[in-house]
Amino acid sequence: MNLPSKPAWAGDDLLSRCVNVLIQTKPLYAVMKQQARQVLIKTAEKNGVPWRQRYKELADSGIQAQLEQVSNPAITYPDYYQVPFHAYDRGNLCWEAAFETESATYAMALRVWKNEPQTWQEAHNRLRDSFHQVLAKQIPEPVQDILDMGCSVGISTLALHRFFQSRQNSPVLTIGLDLSPYMLTVARQRDAQKEIAEWLHADAAATNLPNGSFDLVTLQFVTHELPHQPTLDIFREAARLLRSGGHLAIVDNNPKSPVIQNLPPVLFTLMKSTEPWSDEYYTFDLEAALRSVGLESVTTVASDPRHRTIVGRKP
Repeated sequence: MNLPSKPAWAGDDLLSRCVNVLIQTKPLYAVMKQQARQVLIKTAEKNGVPWRQRYKELADSGIQAQLEQVSNPAITYPDYYQVPFHAYDRGNLCWEAAFETESATYAMALRVWKNEPQTWQEAHNRLRDSFHQVLAKQIPEPVQDILDMGCSVGISTLALHRFFQSRQNSPVLTIGLDLSPYMLTVARQRDAQKEIAEWLHADAAATNLPNGSFDLVTLQFVTHELPHQPTLDIFREAARLLRSGGHLAIVDNNPKSPVIQNLPPVLFTLMKSTEPWSDEYYTFDLEAALRSVGLESVTTVASDPRHRTIVGRKP
């Protein structure tokens, strides 16, 4: 059976427009975003993720004093990045988001295989491994330099670094890049063994890094948070940063996933209430955009029941 290219609740379909009207009604939106947050917290704590405990540990750790060390004062935040999302009025530009991201990530992994008995650790390892195994098939040659764009609190970055380092004898140099200094401050604390070469506060669309610096650039669960033009700008920058033969790899929600397409109305309404660029993401041809910036051999794999991995190669 051929599935539609996007869910009916995204884009300009009637159902999508109705959901958007609900979200734009301020009193309803306030309730929705809190409900969306509570769904994640309940999923997490029901499965042993210490959400509130982890938040308190970080909040009481004094980590806030390190923010200035991470922050790049030259950063200009794009307009799309300064709208409320993930149930936070300041999006990723606040401590609340940074302190809860790790727990939210584990809760997200649990929802991928929600009907299978497993611990949050098992679900998270499985989520990362599903992406890494696609990369292993698509990128047979050694990888020396990696850039993880939109690295958040570093969970994806550390897992990716360890995966490639475990597969080869030569050293792997990995950089995590994000627009949120709050996220990066937590990432630096999580990287207790200093495995990552640098946690860089920069805009993925304009990194100021040298041409041809990387063998692999990744965007892990980032593109669904972007409008069309910033996505294209970031792809263009990633292509510039890749060496010849290097790869750009993306993992994110799969518009053709039966799970995504058949989400219950309550869940997709709650999800859209915390993801302001959902309609743009689900109606954007990422593969065509990758080819438009000069990448070739663009391959898409349904890497788990909810997500797809897309890999493109620079000639």
